[in-house]
Amino acid sequence: MTIDNKISLEDAPLNAFHKKLAVYSSGAPFLDGYILSIIGVVLVQLSQALQLSVFEEGMVAAASLIGMFFGGFVGGLFTDKLGRKTLYVLVLVALAVFSLGQFWVTSAAALIALRFALGVAIGADHPLATSLLAEFLPRKQRGSILASLVMMWFVGAAVAYVAGEFILRAMGPEAWRWALASAVVPAVLFLIMRAGTPESARWLLSKGRTAEADQVIKRVYGSKFSIADLPEPVSERRVSVGALFHSHYGKRIFFVSLFWTCSIIPQFAIYAFAPKILSAMGLTGDLAAWGAVAITIIFVFGCMLGVKLINPLGRRRMLMHSFLWSGLALLLLGLFPEGAGLLTLALFGSYALFIGGAQVLQYVYPNELFPTEVRGSAVGLATSLSRIGAAIGTYLVPMSLSSIGIANTMIAAFGISMVGLLVTWLMAPETRSLDLAKASAAA
Repeated sequence: MTIDNKISLEDAPLNAFHKKLAVYSSGAPFLDGYILSIIGVVLVQLSQALQLSVFEEGMVAAASLIGMFFGGFVGGLFTDKLGRKTLYVLVLVALAVFSLGQFWVTSAAALIALRFALGVAIGADHPLATSLLAEFLPRKQRGSILASLVMMWFVGAAVAYVAGEFILRAMGPEAWRWALASAVVPAVLFLIMRAGTPESARWLLSKGRTAEADQVIKRVYGSKFSIADLPEPVSERRVSVGALFHSHYGKRIFFVSLFWTCSIIPQFAIYAFAPKILSAMGLTGDLAAWGAVAITIIFVFGCMLGVKLINPLGRRRMLMHSFLWSGLALLLLGLFPEGAGLLTLALFGSYALFIGGAQVLQYVYPNELFPTEVRGSAVGLATSLSRIGAAIGTYLVPMSLSSIGIANTMIAAFGISMVGLLVTWLMAPETRSLDLAKASAAA
């Protein structure tokens, strides 16, 4: 596609700026995985040190998830009103300060407050980082690069487990303080990398700041390019945040939030409680311990497979296949809960592999289906609503295992996957070949 005999910015080749911006933006999912996981590593030690009650332990673990629920939508609103650039840096300052503050806590209340604040900052970082990245990426690489960010959650979680265990073994009785505060290191590193990142040219244009948008385009793509090379929005009508709650964009929010929730409930449950679930299915000892590790690794391979298939299959087909085959794996686990150990692990591994398609689309669809004026708000709202699914998946699994048993728990998870498949079949658009303006158009 060309504009005035020149390449449209949607079809421009991927350059060094795009690659660096992708790395900088990966800080959102990396810190999400790190900060949410490090608390699990040190919970026993800090609980003894602060003499936490069972209720306080639960609140310490849940505080960041609750904060993310509020931070996602609020952060999205601010990034749409104030721009991507400023908050892109400030949110990491907040993460560094709140992480370091955990070192000096002396009460459950103080720790809960700081974990909540960290959740707010993480939640705010998701919409602004992914929106900024989506608004610069060429159409051919937009899906695969946005999708690849999801893997950084697992990388962050893995680094947290390794760093946390090392700190607990090396730092003595107060090691939990050092472990919690250790998140300041990646936060500061990403802060340094993000410094100097330009504002989104699309956001500047949406605010009528044409000259500044033109300067950004020339800086990123070269002096021969200008705003004339950026595809025009399909509609000149301004879109307000209120549109996310009704009409066509309301339907898109419903679709994005529901598919995200249906993909995250079983995934969070299996990821968080793999040893407990495997034990309920008769796997014990090394088979259960190493099986849980293997399932976690396969989750990463599933995301990698999703990144590879997102363009050949397209968004809609990949999402339908992801829900179908991962759901069938859960159904077989429910129908044969006392199967051979290796068969059980193979079915869990199949689920982890096939759900990767739905996982990686969690960053792609929200950024493609909404226009620049409300993109941050839409991604933030979807992030907030998905945390409800994360909380359900994390906290209802023990109750489900004790009340209805492992077989019915797996069948219930299959049902959730089928809801995701149905809503995808009825509502998912295909945006693979569309530029960002056309993909986000209401019609």
